Amino acid sequence: MEQLQESSNFVAEHYEQVIGTDVSEAQLKRSLTHPRVRYFHTPLSMSDDEIISLIGGENSVDLVTVAQAVHWFDLPKFYSLVARLLRKPGGVLAVWCYNDAVVSPAFDSAFKRFHESTLPFWHPNAQLIFEGYKRLPFPFESVGLGSEGKPLELDIPKEMSFDGFLKMISSWSAVVTAKEQGVDLLSQSVVQELETVWGGSKLVRSVIYKAFMLAGKVKL
Repeated sequence: MEQLQESSNFVAEHYEQVIGTDVSEAQLKRSLTHPRVRYFHTPLSMSDDEIISLIGGENSVDLVTVAQAVHWFDLPKFYSLVARLLRKPGGVLAVWCYNDAVVSPAFDSAFKRFHESTLPFWHPNAQLIFEGYKRLPFPFESVGLGSEGKPLELDIPKEMSFDGFLKMISSWSAVVTAKEQGVDLLSQSVVQELETVWGGSKLVRSVIYKAFMLAGKVKL
């Protein structure tokens, strides 16, 4: 949900109207407010026609973005919906994700060990993330920001404290799944090791997310 909020508010700095959607109504209630952003609940039971009508009709959207999530979607259904929503020509779909974070040699080594401990608990779809979306189907015409089989690699910097970083990795689906199975991947000893090599819970450091993007427009 944090990805939805950050993406929506960032896009709102460049567009007059932004709509954020989520299948979870509870998640939407936690969304950040912005004068140009509206959030809509789009449950899985909602039809494509209903979603299109809710958002504004066919050929009404300039940009559709998906951060850290498209690998979970029913792709043929989602791509068909996007193709109907986007303006032609010119409307763009952009999807991006990250599969690593770089802080410092000492932290990166400890973080790698933690990440390896999560591998048995990821959903099979997460393999698309680990591969950097290189096998993600993307049937759209490239706009120069990655294309099917050749995602654009990005370094995304963010200033954050260890507490913020810990909150982020605590939300990983693999960490949640492991906990549901009685396995605490973020045990006190693991957190203590990560915090020590970070330099303290409140210390703000520069984190470089190793990300990748695909962007394209509807093929006419």
